[in-house]
Amino acid sequence: MKELLLITPPFTQLNTPYPATAYLKGFLNTKNIAAFQIDLGIEVILALFSKSGLQNMFEFAKQNDKIQSPNSQRIFALKSDYINIIEDIISFLQGKNQTIVRQICTENFLPQASRFEQPEELNWAFGTMGMQDKAKHLATLYLEDLSDFIVECVDENFGFSRYAEKLGKSANSFDELYANLQEEITFIDEITLKILDQKIKILNPQLVCFSVPFPGNLYSAFRCAQWIKNNYPTIKIAMGGGFPNTELRSISDISVFDFFDFITLDDGELPLELLCENILRTGNSNSTIFKRTFLKENNEVVYYNNSLKKDYPQTETGTPNYTDLLLNQYISVIEIANPMHSLWSDGRWNKLTMAHGCYWGKCTFCDISLDYIKIYEPIAASLIVDRMEQIIAQTGERGFHFVDEAAPPALMREVAIEIIRRKLTVTWWTNIRFEKSFTQDLCKLLQTSGCIAVSGGLEVASDRLLSLIKKGVTVEQVAQVTRNFTESGVMVHAYLMYGFPTQTVQETVDSLEMVRQMFELGIIQSGFWHQFALTTHSPIGMNPSAYHIKPNYKEISFANNDIEFEDKTGINHDQFSFGLKKSLYNFMHGICFDFSLQEWFDFNIPKTSIQKDYVQNCLDADEYFNIKPSAKVIWIGNVPLISAYTKSKKGQSKPMLQLTFHNKTNHIELKMEKEKGEWLLGALERLSIHQKNFMNFGALKSDFENQFEDFELFWYSKPIDTLRTQGLLVL
Repeated sequence: MKELLLITPPFTQLNTPYPATAYLKGFLNTKNIAAFQIDLGIEVILALFSKSGLQNMFEFAKQNDKIQSPNSQRIFALKSDYINIIEDIISFLQGKNQTIVRQICTENFLPQASRFEQPEELNWAFGTMGMQDKAKHLATLYLEDLSDFIVECVDENFGFSRYAEKLGKSANSFDELYANLQEEITFIDEITLKILDQKIKILNPQLVCFSVPFPGNLYSAFRCAQWIKNNYPTIKIAMGGGFPNTELRSISDISVFDFFDFITLDDGELPLELLCENILRTGNSNSTIFKRTFLKENNEVVYYNNSLKKDYPQTETGTPNYTDLLLNQYISVIEIANPMHSLWSDGRWNKLTMAHGCYWGKCTFCDISLDYIKIYEPIAASLIVDRMEQIIAQTGERGFHFVDEAAPPALMREVAIEIIRRKLTVTWWTNIRFEKSFTQDLCKLLQTSGCIAVSGGLEVASDRLLSLIKKGVTVEQVAQVTRNFTESGVMVHAYLMYGFPTQTVQETVDSLEMVRQMFELGIIQSGFWHQFALTTHSPIGMNPSAYHIKPNYKEISFANNDIEFEDKTGINHDQFSFGLKKSLYNFMHGICFDFSLQEWFDFNIPKTSIQKDYVQNCLDADEYFNIKPSAKVIWIGNVPLISAYTKSKKGQSKPMLQLTFHNKTNHIELKMEKEKGEWLLGALERLSIHQKNFMNFGALKSDFENQFEDFELFWYSKPIDTLRTQGLLVL
């Protein structure tokens, strides 16, 4: 028996668990509260994509006479081929059964429907990603064909990373979702509820908590809660997570509480602890001491935030705990043959954060008024790496995705140093702001520690609009930072936006040209366009007139986040969606850079006003920075091999040293006067990343000038320039 059951409802990710329940379980462990967690999404997927699951699915489609289109008819005709190999394919995508790779890559192993009509992409994938990744990509297309069949013939709301998302998006009223919940359960519901019933019978929980991160998890959460109420009426049910935190802050519809007893907001640790105290420890479900909690009282929705306890600092929330989850059964897929883009769906990533909230907290489109962004609290680098080591011991996985709003550069630096000092082999990536702190030296340090990729918001590639967004960056700065990462071997993904208030057609076209140039120069490798959405809790949402938009407010009884609006420019930004996404798809494949921008659109657009070499000129701009005396100087290279020799010229002899520095791929040789060479050797020892305290640039200069003259002449000499490429970093 477990008193508390934590559930992530279908669907979020195939390749790795969403981390919210793991964070909560880690916290509850510190309070000695026994909890069990399940990711219903992956369990439903595994049940559906099995031999018996597909047999039932095809039979359901046949009985309901929904097999209409030529594509679905083809898949149904090949149902035996799909069923026979489904478990082999799932096993392969779980990292097992690797010998099947060559079979998958043959012409006649996988049944093929409409998703396979992309021969050029397959050739590209094979040529650049290798046979195993090609097999993953082909296996993904096979699953997507089945997904198309399910959407058309079984359940129109199905999606691998979302379910019935439209019912949760901008649902100002609960009516539509409520009406759907009164209908018969769907084929997918039936699988979900069968698994849920098995878990409840085994665990016998008193409290079930659903973490709902996205609109695509909402319907299933309500359907599961409804089923628990009908079949296990004594169990109390709570909901928290990203969706209620942003969307349900104004909830007033009492019928929501026919499904859930409690809805909590923001950081879940203390609200959940109080629920546990009330329900599990004392059995007093009528307590009125809560933290940020909605419930039903006297047939009304009431909100309690009357606990005097303060939220726990990040140092006291414990290490995320991934036990109970089916870690070896998640499925890695490759939807698009782009190494950076595949990170979201390929590989088992342990999720962590470096800091609570956002250190910048100024972007005008972002929900910066909410606590999860507004309250910034970094975690000490040593504690972050402690948690990394603990999670490696739990899961056996050494890959980490830091899911920060924007990871702070200074903290990233300290984490990287701590990883290198501990000689810890990990692979990690995170979200950042493209700010000038990311110098070539910092990017090299991050890469050395195991950082393989970063994602960040370029948003609208226009300096006027970036200023309106209060992004704190310029296009030139973004270009230079992305170049620094790319040249250090760190892949870059850019979030891109169109339709920002007051954005003109010319600015949209110019933004696309900026993006085209960045891809052509290879300084970003992946991207995603999304249309601007006005949200209630953003600065624009709270002061729309300042941005020349007119909101269309609706009566709110359920979800309140996205707001429909009219842009006073009168531009229909929707029309750009297809062309922007199609062009980006091709750029990510490294093709079509020579196309006219007009070719991406079926309506006339103005010519770009951006010079063809604009981004290149940004990269060529001088990046001369005076080094601050307080800057840390760190040596991450190896101890050199030393040989002494004598240099003779015009009868004069001078003792010399040759220092040979080997790294993993090559070596360099430095020749210098013996005294300066010995000083450099001593300095590198003191500057080693394994020292407890680092020497700063001012102290290094003073130390040199105690023995020699003109430090600048020495520092900017060719030998030191060469040494800086090998790991002498200024941070």
